[in-house]
Amino acid sequence: MAPSRPSCLATLEVPSLRNTGEESSPAMTQSLPEHIPGILTPAFESDPYRSYALMREEAPLYYDDQLQAYVISRYSDVARAFKDPAFTNRNYEWQLEPVHGRTIVQMDGREHATKRAIVAPCFRPKAILGKLTAIIEGNAVRLVDEFVGRGSCEFSAEFSRLYPINVTADMMGLPVEDLETFRGWYSAIIDFLGNLTQDEAVTQAGLRARDEMAKYMLPVIAERRRNPGDDLLSTLCAAEVDGVQMSDEEIKSFASLLLTAGGETTDKVLTSLLAKLVEHPDQLADVRRGRSLIPAALAETLRVAPPLHMVMRQTAVDVEIADGAIPAGSTVVCLIASANRDPAVFSNPDHFDIHRTDVDASREFSGASKQLAFVHGRHFCVGSLLAKQEVEVGLNVLLDRTSDIRLQAGFVPVEEGVFTRAPRKLLLDLTPAP
Repeated sequence: MAPSRPSCLATLEVPSLRNTGEESSPAMTQSLPEHIPGILTPAFESDPYRSYALMREEAPLYYDDQLQAYVISRYSDVARAFKDPAFTNRNYEWQLEPVHGRTIVQMDGREHATKRAIVAPCFRPKAILGKLTAIIEGNAVRLVDEFVGRGSCEFSAEFSRLYPINVTADMMGLPVEDLETFRGWYSAIIDFLGNLTQDEAVTQAGLRARDEMAKYMLPVIAERRRNPGDDLLSTLCAAEVDGVQMSDEEIKSFASLLLTAGGETTDKVLTSLLAKLVEHPDQLADVRRGRSLIPAALAETLRVAPPLHMVMRQTAVDVEIADGAIPAGSTVVCLIASANRDPAVFSNPDHFDIHRTDVDASREFSGASKQLAFVHGRHFCVGSLLAKQEVEVGLNVLLDRTSDIRLQAGFVPVEEGVFTRAPRKLLLDLTPAP
């Protein structure tokens, strides 16, 4: 019987167990020592960073019987898995396609290069710093102004969960009155992708969201082909590279991926960034005085507390790595959050420091990044600059409208989650700017 495989996506990879129908048996690779909490244990979720450190030292490659996958944790090995063509994205065929349709992240070779060339111009600096900035800022202002005068907020519920979905819908030129519908689809698809227990109700809700989104989006896309506007969907409908265009189904799948992948990761990194800054008030003060430090603060958050802790790859051939071997056709869990705290690469790696000198913030939102939150290689996150702009604008708006931000008395932010991770709540007291 073929092993079940964990499920993820390129910028949002949330495991669920699924039988692929492919055979791959464990090679002579060690198991995880009993004193190290495994990925699916409560002790791991409580403090994954302790497990990561032990894995790097004692089990840099091991076979996880529960996940039925190989796990790598050192920076050098994870970075290799993102760049070496022996590690493929074929796993996305059974991880993403059932709920998103066929997406660009599972393509390879010329097909991937062509479709990425169609999509990429929409997320380059000129596009993002042009009309998208007004869209992003307008959404940030509307949300912050709803709570800042009150002097308090639950930042995750009142800002970070809403903001990226609102921006994405606005970018696509979709009506504001449908935002609650988009949020419902988003939640159902995220739950589907993270359905570790294979709860049938969760599965069916995710599939309904897929069908409802297709029923809604495909007529909209067809209309934008007939009557294009200046929105993202119209741009994708008209774009062409070497005589190739994206089909309506491919545009719909990309929109589904952007809604969930962009929403979940931007949501979590915003919450983690602000939590880290309020827990380090001296660094928050530095950012307030010098807004040019925001990219460094974001890069450091992506390193020390990435929204996505792990992604999956599938081996095309037998691979020797970390003094062990992985057979062809195997699922490989790449521990981004462990690699980003590898002391062989980063000094004092568990410490949050926006002034660190071993990371160049100017490079961290490109394929030359050192931290691995956006992945490396040909599948480097095409939306990294959009995420950067959303975070910069959102934090600037919040800082402009406050003179002080602090944790509510007695509240301590607690990270939650295994595959995606951030504080679920962030209770803040705010002093409005005079």
